[in-house]
Amino acid sequence: MTTMAQQPSDLARRRGLRRMRLLALSLLVLAAVVFVLTLHREGAWGYVNTTAEAAMVGALADWFAVTALFRHPMGLPVPHTAIIPTRKDALGQSLEEFVSTHFLTADAARERYAAADVTRRFGRWLGQPQHSARVVAEASALLDRALARLEEEDVRALVEQALLPGLVEEPLSPIVGHLLEEVVADGAHHGLVDLLVAEGHAWFVANEQTVEDILSDRAPWWTPHWLDDRVTQRVHREGVEWLRDIRDDPTHRVRLALDGLLTRLATDLQHDEATMRRAESLKARLLTHPQVGDSAVAVWTALRGSLARALRDEDGLLRRRLTEEVCRLGERMVNDDALRLRLDEYAGDALGHVVNTYGHEIASIISQTIDRWDGKEAAARIELHVGRDLQFIRINGTIVGGLAGLLIHTVATLV
Repeated sequence: MTTMAQQPSDLARRRGLRRMRLLALSLLVLAAVVFVLTLHREGAWGYVNTTAEAAMVGALADWFAVTALFRHPMGLPVPHTAIIPTRKDALGQSLEEFVSTHFLTADAARERYAAADVTRRFGRWLGQPQHSARVVAEASALLDRALARLEEEDVRALVEQALLPGLVEEPLSPIVGHLLEEVVADGAHHGLVDLLVAEGHAWFVANEQTVEDILSDRAPWWTPHWLDDRVTQRVHREGVEWLRDIRDDPTHRVRLALDGLLTRLATDLQHDEATMRRAESLKARLLTHPQVGDSAVAVWTALRGSLARALRDEDGLLRRRLTEEVCRLGERMVNDDALRLRLDEYAGDALGHVVNTYGHEIASIISQTIDRWDGKEAAARIELHVGRDLQFIRINGTIVGGLAGLLIHTVATLV
C-alpha cells in the first residue's frame, strides 16, 4: 500500500472539517436539550417537543449515513458501512469508467482546446524575440546531441540495408517521368539551360587555343598546317557564335529541340516499356555500385559536421535566421486567422486521436492509484477533502427532520 503525502492545504481543510462537525453536533445537542426540556408538556410545547424529537432523528440518521461512508459508526461492523475503505477498488474502477466515458472524449478534448485559445496564446508568447531565441536555443542543443549520438555505422546500415534496396525495388521511372513532364511544362529547366549555355559560351571564348588543339589532333595527317589552322579557327568562331545565338534567343530552335527531347523522354519514362526498362536498369547499376554507400556516408558526415557547428554558434547565421522565422511564425499565429484556424484543427484532431487511442490508459491511472492506497488512509484523505461539505447533509437533516416532524404532528393534531 502507498502512503499519501500530506499537503500544506490539508491543515486548513482539517480546521474547516472540525468546525462543520462541531456545528452539526451542536444542532443535534440543541435538539436533544429542547426535547428533554419540553418532554410531557402540553399545548404549544408539544409542537416544540415533536419538532426537537424529529430533528434528533434526522440528525442521527444523516450522521449515520455520512459516517458509514468512511468508517463503521461507533466501531460496530454494521453491514454496508465503511463503504470507501472496503470498496475503494470498485469505486476506483467506477470512477475510471465515469471519467473515460464522460470527460476523456475526443469532442470534449477538442472543445476544451478551442476554448483555451492555445494557438493564439502560444503565438503571442512565441512572437517575443527572447522567447523565440530560447526555443531555438533549446531545439539547437537537442538536435546537436541527437546528431552527436548518430554513428556513421548506423547511417551506413540505414543507407545500405534499407534506403538503397528500397529504391532499387521501387519503380522510379514513372515518377521521374511525371516530374520531368511537370518541369518542362512549367519551363523550370530554362534557368539551368541558360546557365549551361552561358558557361559554355564563356568557356569557348576563354579557351580558343584549347579548342584549336583538340581539333588539330583530329585533323588528317596529309592536310597542310595552314589549312588546319584556318579550319579550327573557323570552327571555333562558329561555335562561339552558335552558343551566343542560343544564349540570347529564348526561342532558338536548339532550345525548342531540347524541350521536345525532354518532353518525349518524360512520356517514354511513363509509358514506353523499353525506355522504362533501360532507366530502371541504369538506376539499379548506379544504386548498387559499391561506392554509393561510402559516398552517402561521406556526404552525411560533412553535412552533420557543418550543421552541428552552425547549431553551436549562438551568433551564427543559422541561429539568427531560425530565431527570426520562429518569431515571425508566432506573429502569424496571432494575426493570421486562417493559419490559426488550421493549426487549431490539426491540434484538435491530434488531441482527439490521442484521447480515443490512449484515453482508457490515461483514465486507468485513477484505478491503479486507488488500488495502491491503504483503505483507511484513503477514507481519511477523501473525508478531509469532501467531509466539510458532507456535514451540510447532517445540518440539513436536522432542520428538515424537525420541520417534517412539526408538519406531521400538526396534521395529526388537526385530524
